[in-house]
Amino acid sequence: MSPRLAGGFLRSRDSLEDSRRLLRPGQRDRRDVVRDLTLLALLALVLLAPGLGFRDPWPADEPRFALIARDMAATGQWLFPQVGGDLYQDKPPVFFWTIALGYLVSGSLSIAFLLPSLLAGIATVLLVYDLGRRVWSREAGLVAGLLLAVSVQLVIQARAAQIDMLLALFTTAALYGIGRHMLAGPDWRAYAAGGFAAGIGVITKGTGFLPLLLLLPFFGLRRLGFSGLWQGRGGARWWLAPVAALAGIALWFLPMVITVAVSGDARLAAYRDEILFQQTVTRYAASWAHKEPWYYFLVQVIPALWLPGTALLPWLVPRWRDAWRQRDGRAWLFIAWIGLVVLFFSLSPGKRGVYVLPALPAFALATGPWLGALLERPAVQRVGFGLALFVATVSGGAAVYLGLLNPQQMTELAERYDVTSLAPLAAIGASVALILVLFRVTRGVYAWAAALAVVSIVQGFWINPMINGARSGRDFVASFERAAPPGVELGLVAYREQYLLYITRPITNFGHRRVLREGDQEADDAARWLNAAAGRVLVVDDVRRAQCFRVSPAVPLGHANRRDWFLVSAPADAACAERGDPEAVLVYQPAAR
Repeated sequence: MSPRLAGGFLRSRDSLEDSRRLLRPGQRDRRDVVRDLTLLALLALVLLAPGLGFRDPWPADEPRFALIARDMAATGQWLFPQVGGDLYQDKPPVFFWTIALGYLVSGSLSIAFLLPSLLAGIATVLLVYDLGRRVWSREAGLVAGLLLAVSVQLVIQARAAQIDMLLALFTTAALYGIGRHMLAGPDWRAYAAGGFAAGIGVITKGTGFLPLLLLLPFFGLRRLGFSGLWQGRGGARWWLAPVAALAGIALWFLPMVITVAVSGDARLAAYRDEILFQQTVTRYAASWAHKEPWYYFLVQVIPALWLPGTALLPWLVPRWRDAWRQRDGRAWLFIAWIGLVVLFFSLSPGKRGVYVLPALPAFALATGPWLGALLERPAVQRVGFGLALFVATVSGGAAVYLGLLNPQQMTELAERYDVTSLAPLAAIGASVALILVLFRVTRGVYAWAAALAVVSIVQGFWINPMINGARSGRDFVASFERAAPPGVELGLVAYREQYLLYITRPITNFGHRRVLREGDQEADDAARWLNAAAGRVLVVDDVRRAQCFRVSPAVPLGHANRRDWFLVSAPADAACAERGDPEAVLVYQPAAR
């Protein structure tokens, strides 16, 4: 045998032995399932947990969500989320409840605000494993769970305090229950539980209903004669999941609507109408933000954020084609549902990459029957090796570029984000390079997982604490509180939510994110308040200062959130003050920390 052929044989044999050692084919007892669950949970912890408690909430969404949750825990107002005393009607409250409960238990907001996403990420991986195990085999469930755990989008979102990871948990739980009935059933109890999970998803974020669309490809594939799908009739019992979904929605919706009706409060009625119509139907059909072309998810999001799975499409697509020809409906049920989800979000003008996160677990499930065999292929191992090499190259290259070739940009990063050292980037590059040497091409998939772990650990314990003061707004709040004389009334105009997380004194504000809805009116209201009494000062950015505070004495506060900020005192522009509404004033008392 030639050296070249011998080398290829050895590489194939290494991949084969590694795959069999990992998957342990043929072993089916309870201990093997527990071993798999333990492996997946530990891998997810290594990738998702580093740095928990080592940073504060960061813009854009995290400070707002953490603030709402902290105030819920402090005030006991659980039905109607509020920001700085103003009703927050953009999202339902379930995600805020989970942060608030974590805060009550842990006593630490820096832990509590990330805890729901972390736990949701781990639970989502385990649900994918168990559904894959029941539909195909223990090995198929294991590789599907492993793929999901090392997917870029899951790692990013499970380490961030955004709603979408918790939503993905509930949509995956719904897929689990409904899919378990359709593919490994009949199991009407699981089917109803899946519908209930979809309902909880709706009161987490409105698109939680999407798993119910699984009914469309299920009946369509059955009509086409596909196998692997439960063939029973069911009759009226098919309504169990939709009805259970309504029951899940009612857990919050009914108390909210009843409270609005009983109170007769116009503000609460406006909240109800806004969240039911403006933030759902109108936001989907005529979105006013995040506008992207129809192909955004297919071209700009999924190829990169669903790595490494999307890099395996050259091998997966032929196998999906064969499954179609063989009329095997199990994988195609998930593939068709993914298509419906991507289509649903593509039809809306407003798009964000996180919107398709709930479809990622279904993608992992659709790879499960074949992924174990693919891991034995040297070409697949080379893909994993190449992705890890990309991480090492980008990290090391960025350290060299900023340190030697463009020190001016490094200076800007230091001023804006407190990036005081390039050592973390260099450490990532060097560590991943060492991993590549140790694992070699024959274990490229392991190298990818190890590279992700290195990035997660270095970011969580080194990079995040270094830049936390600048990213969180903590340092800026401390600076303007020092600048405001003791005893004066302090107000904020067009503020960022993170400022309210760190203030230590009562703050006057004029509503939350009014600039998006009302233009200049907030600045007019602030000008009227400033001129109405002595002993008042305002924190304003350069845009608002130009509108209504050009003649006001001003103290520069520095740069934050892409704006220059000033502490201004009376007088404000008289014309602005005349247009101001004296009722548009909120006084926010910070919760005890």
